[in-house]
Amino acid sequence: MSALRQAPAADGAAAPGASGIRIDTVTHAYRSPGRPPVIALDRISLDIGPTEFHALLGPSGCGKSTLLYLLGGFIPVQEGAITTPKGRVTAPGPERSIVFQNFALFPWKTVRENVLYGLRKSGVGREESEARARDFIALVHLTGFEDAYPSQLSGGMQQRAAIARTLAVDPKILLMDEPFGALDAQTRRVMQEELRAIWQRSPKTVVFVTHDVQEAVFLADRISIMSSRPGRIQHILDVPLPKERGEDTLESREFIQLSEHIWRLVREQAVAATRGRL
Repeated sequence: MSALRQAPAADGAAAPGASGIRIDTVTHAYRSPGRPPVIALDRISLDIGPTEFHALLGPSGCGKSTLLYLLGGFIPVQEGAITTPKGRVTAPGPERSIVFQNFALFPWKTVRENVLYGLRKSGVGREESEARARDFIALVHLTGFEDAYPSQLSGGMQQRAAIARTLAVDPKILLMDEPFGALDAQTRRVMQEELRAIWQRSPKTVVFVTHDVQEAVFLADRISIMSSRPGRIQHILDVPLPKERGEDTLESREFIQLSEHIWRLVREQAVAATRGRL
């Protein structure tokens, strides 16, 4: 794997220099009365560059989603710090938006109304909101379905609508928690290609949580592999593939070799997690 650069896991402070996101020795534990704390994350440090597409991989329960919610400001940072160009993350902010696995659309609102919701909450004027909603609905190929309700859409179309709603408010950082996990294999592949193309047309810093090695390799610029609980970053790997990726990418020798290499690294952590539960 000579084309692959693997960075060591970071146990100390993140490297100096400007970044889209800086995670600096973050530790997080879940506490319940009468029970010992469960350490979900242990001294996580990571720099994610501006407009970088970064994937988080690891076994179930390793803290990937916890880290994403910390980045979003949905749960407080207990130890360490997370910073963006806007400053230290202590709560949700307009520069950070999240896309969940379950689409999170308002079922009583149409596609257009769902996309308009965030724009109006952000104080964008009516005329500009309408124009931006129209543009982003077109960007995710839902023109003609503006007046449809979520129940009238397929799973893939609902997720496109959720992505349009998120992108319309122009976040600098896009957080995605297994957004295609509930989709069938064919729709998932189409959505991966759509997301990669959208990201190229409208560059954002993306942090993408997934269990799927091939999905991570297809989408990401870099991949962090996390250990079993307590979650630590074991490996940080570059993805030296062309920026434009499609079906041919999946059949390339570089993609196959890289996916196999990363699968072995992820499997090591999955096996360790299983042994830890026996």
